[in-house]
Order: sequence, then C-alpha cells, then structure tokens
Amino acid sequence: MKIVSVNNSNMHVYANLYQGYATEFSKIIDDKPDENGLFEIYPMIEGNVSGYLLYIDDRPAALTAIQEKSAKEYEICDFYVLPCFRKNKLGKDFITNLFKRLEGSWEIKQVAGAEHAVKFWQNVVSDYTSGMFIEDKYLDEKWGLVTRQRFSHT
Repeated sequence: MKIVSVNNSNMHVYANLYQGYATEFSKIIDDKPDENGLFEIYPMIEGNVSGYLLYIDDRPAALTAIQEKSAKEYEICDFYVLPCFRKNKLGKDFITNLFKRLEGSWEIKQVAGAEHAVKFWQNVVSDYTSGMFIEDKYLDEKWGLVTRQRFSHT
C-alpha cells in the first residue's frame, strides 16, 4: 500500500479514477457528463482541498479529496475505491492511514440514497474511534439531507 498526494504530475490519474466515482454516484445525485462524456471534478484539487491516491502493486486503487476547512478541521469530500479492490479493507486502511497522518477533527457526509456509503463510513469511523463519534442527519446546502459522522483526535 502506497499513498501519494495528488499534484500536477499525477492529477491525470486522479481525474481518470474520478470518472468511475462520478459514474457510480450519477444515479444517486442525478449528475450527467458533459458533451465529451466526462464528469466535472468537484471539488477541484486546489487551495484547501488536497487529493490522495492509493496504489497497490503500482496500480491506482483509490482516491480521496479532503478539504481542510480550518486548521486541523477536515471534511472528506470524495472517497472512491475501484470495485476490483473492494472487500479486502483497502479503503478502510487507506482512510485510517490519513486520519492518523493528518489528525484533527473530521466530518464525513453521505448523500441520501447512498446506503452502501453510510454503512462503510459507520464501520470505519466506529472502529477507528472505538464508537466515540457523533452521527446525525444534516441538511447540507449543496447535497440536501445527508448522514454525517464527526469525530476528533490528536
């Protein structure tokens, strides 16, 4: 397992993987590709949004976009593991590595209809925090009603 930050040299890898992520969620959030068949990357990896790629045996396996809302306060904006790498805890290992690396306070939201994502995040956050997290329903300005997990650690 190798985690690398997204930068100009590997942004194309992130962009390629993002298309699978956007396709998977397009049905849930009613998103459509542009005239070239591509989904817009949102949020872009710039400013206070950092991207990370997970590599397994030199192959890209997962991505995440994390916004640093203020010092040591993070929100996971996007998280995607390619289907061929699922079911072996790679996603869980990927994100918990980043939790440990970045520390601080975390917020994760799942849109209505993404029950698979809710279950994934409940499992990850519960294990990582030994059940010491807050989960609620939250009316997000962009996404509407979401399920949200929050926790802090140092």
